[in-house]
Amino acid sequence: MRRNQIVEEANAIGTAYLRLDVLPAVAQPPLREEFRRYVDARLAAYRKLPDVEAAKRELTTANALQEEIWKEALAAVRGDAVPYAPMVLLPALNAMFDIATTRTMTTQLHTPLSIFVIMFVLALMGGLLSGYGMAAGKSGSWLHMICFVIVVVATVSAILDLEFPRLGWARIEAFDRALADLRAKMQ
Repeated sequence: MRRNQIVEEANAIGTAYLRLDVLPAVAQPPLREEFRRYVDARLAAYRKLPDVEAAKRELTTANALQEEIWKEALAAVRGDAVPYAPMVLLPALNAMFDIATTRTMTTQLHTPLSIFVIMFVLALMGGLLSGYGMAAGKSGSWLHMICFVIVVVATVSAILDLEFPRLGWARIEAFDRALADLRAKMQ
């Protein structure tokens, strides 16, 4: 889901950036510069994670730039030079802002504590039951004990990896390349 949202955001920004072409030539350069700054702020926010406070500062900058882009776009489409400009540009900007909000909110969604408590209780109960079952025998099987520990640790690690995709093994930073590539094209 998070990987798809990164690609969606890059596509939405790219589409809106291309649609700036429908504006009068005099209105395009300042908006293009705002777009570049906006993408830089979005990239910086995600690069600064797991430092949540630094990421929030960058997201605040990006949100302020959204407002500026919107105001400048509205001012540019109010003229009669290109009558279809509002119908082409404004929905693209709206989609760009919507996916940014979706991505921001997704980073703030976390697995409920109750899930972690249930995982802990299941691991504990599984360990107790396995230990009780092995205690009935003359000697415990080291292979079974080690396999049980590996399975429990792998399961918990996989769930934590999904919870924090910028810290674990299954990272999503490679998908940020979509935004970085888009930014490189905005020169």
